[in-house]
Amino acid sequence: MTDTIKLTIWNEFRHEKSNPAVQKIYPKGIHSTLAESLEKDAKIEVSTATLDEDQHGLNEEALNNTDVLIWWGHCAHGEVSDEIVEKVQQRVLSGMGLIVLHSGHYSKIFKRLMGSNCSLRWREAAEKERLWNIAPGHPITQGIGEYVELPNEEMYGERFDIPEPDQLIFISWFEGGEVFRSGVTWTRGNGKVFYFRPGHETYPTYHNKDVQQVIRNAVHWAKPMVNIPTNLAPNTEPLESLSEKSATFGEAGIKGQ
Repeated sequence: MTDTIKLTIWNEFRHEKSNPAVQKIYPKGIHSTLAESLEKDAKIEVSTATLDEDQHGLNEEALNNTDVLIWWGHCAHGEVSDEIVEKVQQRVLSGMGLIVLHSGHYSKIFKRLMGSNCSLRWREAAEKERLWNIAPGHPITQGIGEYVELPNEEMYGERFDIPEPDQLIFISWFEGGEVFRSGVTWTRGNGKVFYFRPGHETYPTYHNKDVQQVIRNAVHWAKPMVNIPTNLAPNTEPLESLSEKSATFGEAGIKGQ
C-alpha cells in the first residue's frame, strides 16, 4: 500500500438542487464541501461521485481505484442499484474503508453490511447537539477536545438498531434530552467501517472544523492494510504430499461402509 489514500466521496446530490436552503449552505454539493476540506491533506487524493452519474459514478474501475469511500445519502436510497451495492460490499470485504455519514444509516450498503434495519428516532428542530468524545486515544478523535458542540442539528435518538460495534467513539446529547451512539466502528471482512452521525443537509455542519477533522482522521484510520478479494472459494492444492494419507483414508472409508 502507498502513503497516498485514494478517497472517493459519494453523495446523492439531490437536496442541493431542489431545496434553496440547502443550496445556500452547499452551493456545489455536500460532496464538494467535503472535498475542499479533505484536499488540504497532501496524503489524500480526492475524487467525487454522485447518484445521477452513470453507474452512480461507482463503476468497477472507480471502485478498484478507491481506498476509502465516504457515503452520504438521504432521500433516494431506493434508487441506488443493487448491482452497485453488491460491488461496494465486495470492495469493503476485500479491504476498502467505508465512512457512512448521517442519514446514510438507511442506505442499502450500510444496512447490508450491518445486517439490521439501522432504524432510529429522529426530530428536525434545530437542536443543540453535544458530541462527546469518549475514546480520546483513538486515531479518529485526534485533535478533538472533550466534546464538539453543534448549535443546530437534526436529532437522532436511541434505540439505534445496529449490531454491537467494535468500538464506540462518540455519544451525542441533544437539547430535547435524547442520546445517540454517533461515532461507531466495525470491521467487515478485511475492511473498516465508521458511521458518523452529524450532517443534516439544512445545517452547515460540514463547514465545522472539528467535524472536518473527525472525517479526515477517519479517512486515515480506514485506509486498507490489505486488498484481498473474499468472494472466491477456490479448490486448493495441498502444500505437502497427501498421497499416502489419501490412499489410507480411501481404503478405510471403503472398509467402513
